[in-house]
Amino acid sequence: GIEFIDSYVFNKAEYIRFNSTVGRYVGYTELGVKNAEAWNKGPQLGEEQAELERVCKPNAALDYRAILDKT
Repeated sequence: GIEFIDSYVFNKAEYIRFNSTVGRYVGYTELGVKNAEAWNKGPQLGEEQAELERVCKPNAALDYRAILDKT
């Protein structure tokens, strides 16, 4: 399977992450936890989930074929 991770970093510290396997945002700092709660209830969650279908899956197939062509 494909896993899509979108991390948000501020001052070299990850404060929130979307992980397609988990299916939601997870916060790692006080601000990240607050944002995760809001983003999981808002349109951001659906937008992240759509990225897996729109970008990751089609490109993974292309990358996989390119790797096979080189072997």
